[in-house]
Amino acid sequence: MKLSDLGLDSWFEAHACELCASKHSVARVVAIDRGRIVVHDGKSELFAELLGKFFYKAESAAKFPCVGDWVCLEQHGSGLNDAKHFASIHNVLPRKTLLQRKTVGYNEEFQMLGSNIDAAFIVMSCHYDFNVRKLERFLVMTHEAHIEPVLLFTKTDLINKEALQRLMKDVRDAGINIKILAISNTTGDGLDELRQFIEPKKTYCLLGSSGVGKSSLMNQLIGSNAFETQAVSDSGQGRHTTVRRHLIILKQGGMLIDMPGMRELAVSEVSEGIEGSFTDILELAKKCRFSNCGHSNEPDCAILMALANHELDSEHYKNYLKIKKESKHHKEQVPFVEKRKKAKNASRVASSKVRQRKVRSSDEE
Repeated sequence: MKLSDLGLDSWFEAHACELCASKHSVARVVAIDRGRIVVHDGKSELFAELLGKFFYKAESAAKFPCVGDWVCLEQHGSGLNDAKHFASIHNVLPRKTLLQRKTVGYNEEFQMLGSNIDAAFIVMSCHYDFNVRKLERFLVMTHEAHIEPVLLFTKTDLINKEALQRLMKDVRDAGINIKILAISNTTGDGLDELRQFIEPKKTYCLLGSSGVGKSSLMNQLIGSNAFETQAVSDSGQGRHTTVRRHLIILKQGGMLIDMPGMRELAVSEVSEGIEGSFTDILELAKKCRFSNCGHSNEPDCAILMALANHELDSEHYKNYLKIKKESKHHKEQVPFVEKRKKAKNASRVASSKVRQRKVRSSDEE
C-alpha cells in the first residue's frame, strides 16, 4: 500500500518536508485507545509514543495527535519482528480539517473527533432517532470544520415509504439541502449507492447517537463482522457498542472513521458553522429595514414577518438562537480558559523540574 492510498497528497508532503527530519518517516494515526496511539506507515500498523515535549509545550488538546492526523515518525529497533521495535512521534502535520466539539459540562476544552476528513456521514435512525434540531447541530459542527455533510437515514426497513418521504420533507422544509441517503443494514437497500459515494484516497466519518446502526454499517462496508453489534431493543433502538475512534481502510478504496455515539452536542464558537447551517435565516435578516435589527419588535423585521406568516419554522429559529447564544458564551469564556491553561502548563513544567532535581540528587548520592 502506498501512503497516497491513505490520503497523503502534495499538500501534506510539502509540510512533511518542513517538519520531518531526514531520519523520520510519515505515518497516519488510525486509532487512539486509552492513550495508546496506533499509526499506519503504508506497510503496517504499529504503536507509537509521544515525545515529552507534547505534554509540556502543548497549550491545548488540539496540539496532540488525533485520529486522521499525519505525523513525523521515528522508528526504533531493527524491524517489526524485533521485540524492542517501537516508534516515537516528533511532530503533527498541519490539518486540512478538524472535527471537534466542546466537552460536555462546564469545561471549555475541546474534544477532537477526527482530522483531515473529506465528508461526514450524519447517521440517524428513521425509526426513532431522527430530530431536525439535532441534525442542525451536527450541521453546525461539520460546516465549522469545512467538512461536507451527508445525511444517512438508517433502519428504513422499519418504516414504510410514505413515512420515509415525510422525514425527507421535514429536512427540506427546514432549509437543509444536503445529500440524503436512505439505507437498511438488514435488507441492504441503499448500500450500493453509499459505496459508490465513497471515493478512493478520501476520508469519511460516521457521526450519530448510540444505537443508530453505525457499527452494523461498518461491517457491511468492510464485508465482515469486525465490529461488535448488539441486538436492537423492542423500540428498534440499537445498543451502544463502539468505544473508540478508529480509521478503517476499505477494500474498495477510501477510509472511514467510526466514532462512539454522541449523547450531547455542545457547541463552541462556531460563527462559520452557523452561517453554513442557517442560511435561510441569515438571508431573511438581510431584508430587515435596519441592518442592526434585533428581531424583537423593530418595524419591518423580515424575521418577525416570516414567523407570523409561518414561512419560517419557529422551532428552527429558536434552535438558531440557542446555538448562537452557546457560541457567544464560549467566545466570552476563552480568555479565562487560556489563563487556566497557561497556569496548568506552568505547573507541569515546575513539577518536571522538581522530579529532575530529585533524580540528579539520587545519582550524586
